[in-house]
Amino acid sequence: MSTHSLQSPNYRHRTLPLGRRHLLASPPPTLALNQKSNNGSTNYSQIISISPSPVKAAFSVTSTSSAAAQSTSFDLLSRLLSANDFREADNETRRLLIALAGEAAQKRGYVFFSEVQFIAESDLKTIDQLWRKHSNDKFGYSVQKRLWEKSDRDFTKFFIKVGWMKKLDTEVVQYNYRAFPDEFIWELNEETPEGHLPLTNALRGTQLHTCILTHPAFADEDETAVVEDNQEEAKQRLPLGKGLFKSNYSF
Repeated sequence: MSTHSLQSPNYRHRTLPLGRRHLLASPPPTLALNQKSNNGSTNYSQIISISPSPVKAAFSVTSTSSAAAQSTSFDLLSRLLSANDFREADNETRRLLIALAGEAAQKRGYVFFSEVQFIAESDLKTIDQLWRKHSNDKFGYSVQKRLWEKSDRDFTKFFIKVGWMKKLDTEVVQYNYRAFPDEFIWELNEETPEGHLPLTNALRGTQLHTCILTHPAFADEDETAVVEDNQEEAKQRLPLGKGLFKSNYSF
Protein backbone atom coordinates (compact mmCIF):
# COMPACT_ATOMS: atom_id res chain seq x y z
CA MET A 1 0.00 0.00 0.00
CA SER A 2 1.42 3.35 -0.94
CA THR A 3 1.29 6.27 1.45
CA HIS A 4 0.86 9.88 0.48
CA SER A 5 2.24 12.96 2.16
CA LEU A 6 2.27 16.70 1.55
CA GLN A 7 5.39 16.15 -0.52
CA SER A 8 3.48 14.02 -3.06
CA PRO A 9 4.35 14.95 -6.67
CA ASN A 10 0.65 15.39 -7.42
CA TYR A 11 0.14 17.98 -4.62
CA ARG A 12 0.07 21.52 -5.92
CA HIS A 13 1.27 24.16 -3.48
CA ARG A 14 -0.93 27.26 -3.33
CA THR A 15 0.71 30.57 -2.54
CA LEU A 16 -1.66 32.86 -0.65
CA PRO A 17 -1.52 36.64 -0.93
CA LEU A 18 0.25 38.48 1.88
CA GLY A 19 -2.96 39.72 3.46
CA ARG A 20 -4.45 36.23 3.47
CA ARG A 21 -1.33 34.76 5.01
CA HIS A 22 -1.54 37.35 7.80
CA LEU A 23 -5.06 36.20 8.65
CA LEU A 24 -3.91 32.61 8.79
CA ALA A 25 -1.14 33.48 11.22
CA SER A 26 -3.49 34.39 14.05
CA PRO A 27 -5.25 32.25 14.96
CA PRO A 28 -3.75 29.12 13.28
CA PRO A 29 -6.08 27.84 10.53
CA THR A 30 -7.55 24.36 10.48
CA LEU A 31 -6.19 22.46 7.50
CA ALA A 32 -7.67 19.30 6.05
CA LEU A 33 -6.67 17.24 3.03
CA ASN A 34 -9.43 15.50 1.10
CA GLN A 35 -8.32 12.55 -1.00
CA LYS A 36 -10.10 12.14 -4.31
CA SER A 37 -9.60 9.22 -6.70
CA ASN A 38 -10.02 9.95 -10.40
CA ASN A 39 -8.97 7.37 -13.03
CA GLY A 40 -6.44 5.76 -10.70
CA SER A 41 -4.65 9.03 -9.90
CA THR A 42 -4.67 10.70 -6.54
CA ASN A 43 -5.17 14.45 -6.13
CA TYR A 44 -5.46 16.55 -3.01
CA SER A 45 -7.58 19.60 -2.44
CA GLN A 46 -6.84 21.89 0.51
CA ILE A 47 -9.68 23.06 2.75
CA ILE A 48 -8.92 26.08 4.91
CA SER A 49 -11.18 27.13 7.77
CA ILE A 50 -10.42 30.35 9.62
CA SER A 51 -11.77 30.96 13.10
CA PRO A 52 -12.65 34.51 14.14
CA SER A 53 -9.74 36.20 15.84
CA PRO A 54 -10.21 36.48 19.62
CA VAL A 55 -7.65 39.27 19.91
CA LYS A 56 -10.13 42.14 19.80
CA ALA A 57 -12.55 40.53 22.25
CA ALA A 58 -9.78 39.67 24.68
CA PHE A 59 -8.51 43.23 24.56
CA SER A 60 -11.98 44.56 25.28
CA VAL A 61 -12.47 42.29 28.31
CA THR A 62 -9.03 43.13 29.65
CA SER A 63 -9.63 46.85 29.25
CA THR A 64 -12.99 46.65 31.02
CA SER A 65 -11.55 44.64 33.90
CA SER A 66 -8.66 47.06 34.23
CA ALA A 67 -10.98 50.06 34.26
CA ALA A 68 -13.21 48.43 36.89
CA ALA A 69 -10.23 47.62 39.10
CA GLN A 70 -8.96 51.18 38.79
CA SER A 71 -12.35 52.68 39.66
CA THR A 72 -12.52 50.70 42.92
CA SER A 73 -8.90 51.13 43.97
CA PHE A 74 -8.46 52.52 47.49
CA ASP A 75 -5.02 53.99 46.79
CA LEU A 76 -6.27 57.53 46.18
CA LEU A 77 -8.37 57.51 49.34
CA SER A 78 -5.36 56.33 51.31
CA ARG A 79 -3.15 59.09 49.90
CA LEU A 80 -5.73 61.82 50.56
CA LEU A 81 -6.22 60.70 54.14
CA SER A 82 -2.46 60.44 54.67
CA ALA A 83 -2.18 64.07 53.55
CA ASN A 84 -5.05 65.08 55.90
CA ASP A 85 -7.03 66.27 52.88
CA PHE A 86 -10.29 65.20 54.47
CA ARG A 87 -12.53 67.19 52.15
CA GLU A 88 -11.24 65.45 49.03
CA ALA A 89 -11.15 62.15 50.91
CA ASP A 90 -14.85 62.59 51.61
CA ASN A 91 -15.49 63.17 47.89
CA GLU A 92 -13.43 60.08 47.03
CA THR A 93 -15.37 58.02 49.56
CA ARG A 94 -18.61 59.06 47.90
CA ARG A 95 -17.18 58.11 44.49
CA LEU A 96 -16.08 54.72 45.77
CA LEU A 97 -19.53 53.95 47.16
CA ILE A 98 -21.03 54.69 43.74
CA ALA A 99 -18.44 52.51 41.99
CA LEU A 100 -18.94 49.63 44.43
CA ALA A 101 -22.74 49.75 44.38
CA GLY A 102 -23.00 48.58 40.77
CA GLU A 103 -23.52 49.69 37.20
CA ALA A 104 -26.91 51.32 37.81
CA ALA A 105 -25.48 53.56 40.54
CA GLN A 106 -22.54 54.47 38.30
CA LYS A 107 -24.84 55.55 35.47
CA ARG A 108 -27.10 57.45 37.86
CA GLY A 109 -24.30 59.17 39.74
CA TYR A 110 -25.48 58.33 43.26
CA VAL A 111 -26.42 55.31 45.36
CA PHE A 112 -29.94 54.16 46.24
CA PHE A 113 -30.24 52.84 49.80
CA SER A 114 -31.37 49.49 48.36
CA GLU A 115 -28.03 49.13 46.53
CA VAL A 116 -25.87 49.21 49.66
CA GLN A 117 -26.43 45.46 50.06
CA PHE A 118 -24.41 44.89 46.87
CA ILE A 119 -21.27 46.44 48.38
CA ALA A 120 -18.90 43.77 49.68
CA GLU A 121 -18.15 43.66 53.41
CA SER A 122 -14.42 43.75 52.73
CA ASP A 123 -14.72 46.95 50.69
CA LEU A 124 -16.73 48.84 53.31
CA LYS A 125 -14.35 47.63 56.01
CA THR A 126 -11.37 48.86 53.99
CA ILE A 127 -12.89 52.33 53.63
CA ASP A 128 -13.69 52.41 57.35
CA GLN A 129 -10.24 51.20 58.39
CA LEU A 130 -8.52 53.86 56.28
CA TRP A 131 -10.60 56.62 57.88
CA ARG A 132 -9.92 55.29 61.37
CA LYS A 133 -6.22 54.78 60.75
CA HIS A 134 -5.62 58.34 59.60
CA SER A 135 -7.78 60.01 62.25
CA ASN A 136 -6.67 58.19 65.40
CA ASP A 137 -10.02 56.37 65.45
CA LYS A 138 -12.00 59.61 65.39
CA PHE A 139 -13.58 59.21 61.92
CA GLY A 140 -15.13 56.26 60.10
CA TYR A 141 -18.38 54.37 59.66
CA SER A 142 -17.80 52.06 62.61
CA VAL A 143 -17.26 55.11 64.83
CA GLN A 144 -20.52 56.57 63.55
CA LYS A 145 -22.26 53.22 64.12
CA ARG A 146 -21.21 53.20 67.78
CA LEU A 147 -22.40 56.78 68.31
CA TRP A 148 -25.66 56.06 66.47
CA GLU A 149 -26.35 53.08 68.72
CA LYS A 150 -25.58 55.16 71.82
CA SER A 151 -28.10 57.71 70.52
CA ASP A 152 -30.73 54.95 70.44
CA ARG A 153 -30.66 55.20 66.64
CA ASP A 154 -32.24 58.63 66.90
CA PHE A 155 -30.77 60.57 63.98
CA THR A 156 -31.47 63.99 65.49
CA LYS A 157 -29.44 63.08 68.57
CA PHE A 158 -26.82 61.45 66.35
CA PHE A 159 -26.50 64.49 64.05
CA ILE A 160 -25.98 66.75 67.06
CA LYS A 161 -23.42 64.35 68.54
CA VAL A 162 -21.30 64.17 65.35
CA GLY A 163 -21.63 67.90 64.67
CA TRP A 164 -23.81 67.75 61.55
CA MET A 165 -26.25 70.09 63.26
CA LYS A 166 -25.29 73.32 65.01
CA LYS A 167 -26.80 75.03 68.00
CA LEU A 168 -28.57 78.28 67.18
CA ASP A 169 -28.07 81.45 69.16
CA THR A 170 -31.62 81.67 70.46
CA GLU A 171 -33.27 81.84 73.86
CA VAL A 172 -34.82 78.44 73.31
CA VAL A 173 -32.35 75.62 72.60
CA GLN A 174 -32.58 74.93 68.88
CA TYR A 175 -30.43 73.20 66.29
CA ASN A 176 -30.19 73.50 62.53
CA TYR A 177 -28.34 71.59 59.81
CA ARG A 178 -24.93 72.89 58.83
CA ALA A 179 -24.58 74.36 55.34
CA PHE A 180 -22.53 72.19 52.98
CA PRO A 181 -19.62 72.38 52.52
CA ASP A 182 -18.32 75.46 54.33
CA GLU A 183 -19.88 74.87 57.74
CA PHE A 184 -18.59 71.32 58.05
CA ILE A 185 -15.23 70.64 59.66
CA TRP A 186 -12.51 69.44 57.29
CA GLU A 187 -9.61 69.23 59.72
CA LEU A 188 -8.66 66.98 62.58
CA ASN A 189 -8.16 68.64 65.94
CA GLU A 190 -9.37 68.38 69.52
CA GLU A 191 -12.53 70.35 68.76
CA THR A 192 -13.57 68.17 65.81
CA PRO A 193 -16.57 66.07 66.88
CA GLU A 194 -16.05 62.33 66.94
CA GLY A 195 -17.62 60.64 63.90
CA HIS A 196 -17.90 63.91 61.94
CA LEU A 197 -16.50 62.29 58.77
CA PRO A 198 -17.20 60.83 56.29
CA LEU A 199 -20.37 62.78 55.60
CA THR A 200 -21.81 60.23 53.16
CA ASN A 201 -25.49 61.06 53.30
CA ALA A 202 -25.72 63.95 55.72
CA LEU A 203 -27.56 66.01 53.12
CA ARG A 204 -29.76 63.32 51.53
CA GLY A 205 -31.86 62.00 54.37
CA THR A 206 -31.20 58.94 56.49
CA GLN A 207 -32.13 55.81 54.51
CA LEU A 208 -28.76 55.41 52.80
CA HIS A 209 -26.87 56.05 56.01
CA THR A 210 -29.06 53.58 57.90
CA CYS A 211 -28.25 50.87 55.34
CA ILE A 212 -24.52 51.59 55.62
CA LEU A 213 -24.49 51.54 59.42
CA THR A 214 -26.55 48.31 59.52
CA HIS A 215 -24.43 46.64 56.84
CA PRO A 216 -22.95 43.25 57.90
CA ALA A 217 -19.50 44.86 57.64
CA PHE A 218 -20.20 46.66 60.93
CA ALA A 219 -22.09 43.94 62.77
CA ASP A 220 -19.29 43.75 65.36
CA GLU A 221 -20.11 47.30 66.45
CA ASP A 222 -23.44 46.07 67.83
CA GLU A 223 -21.60 43.94 70.38
CA THR A 224 -19.27 46.83 71.23
CA ALA A 225 -22.23 49.14 71.84
CA VAL A 226 -23.86 46.57 74.15
CA VAL A 227 -20.66 46.22 76.20
CA GLU A 228 -20.32 50.00 76.53
CA ASP A 229 -23.96 50.35 77.55
CA ASN A 230 -23.52 47.69 80.22
CA GLN A 231 -20.43 49.45 81.55
CA GLU A 232 -22.29 52.76 81.65
CA GLU A 233 -25.21 51.19 83.52
CA ALA A 234 -22.79 49.60 85.98
CA LYS A 235 -21.24 53.00 86.73
CA GLN A 236 -24.67 54.51 87.35
CA ARG A 237 -25.53 51.74 89.82
CA LEU A 238 -22.45 52.40 91.98
CA PRO A 239 -23.19 53.61 95.53
CA LEU A 240 -22.69 57.33 95.99
CA GLY A 241 -19.67 56.77 98.21
CA LYS A 242 -17.87 54.56 95.69
CA GLY A 243 -16.53 56.29 92.68
CA LEU A 244 -18.98 59.13 92.05
CA PHE A 245 -17.79 61.52 94.77
CA LYS A 246 -14.53 61.91 96.58
CA SER A 247 -14.16 63.40 100.02
CA ASN A 248 -12.69 66.88 100.03
CA TYR A 249 -11.10 68.07 103.25
CA SER A 250 -9.30 71.05 101.74
CA PHE A 251 -11.43 73.53 103.67
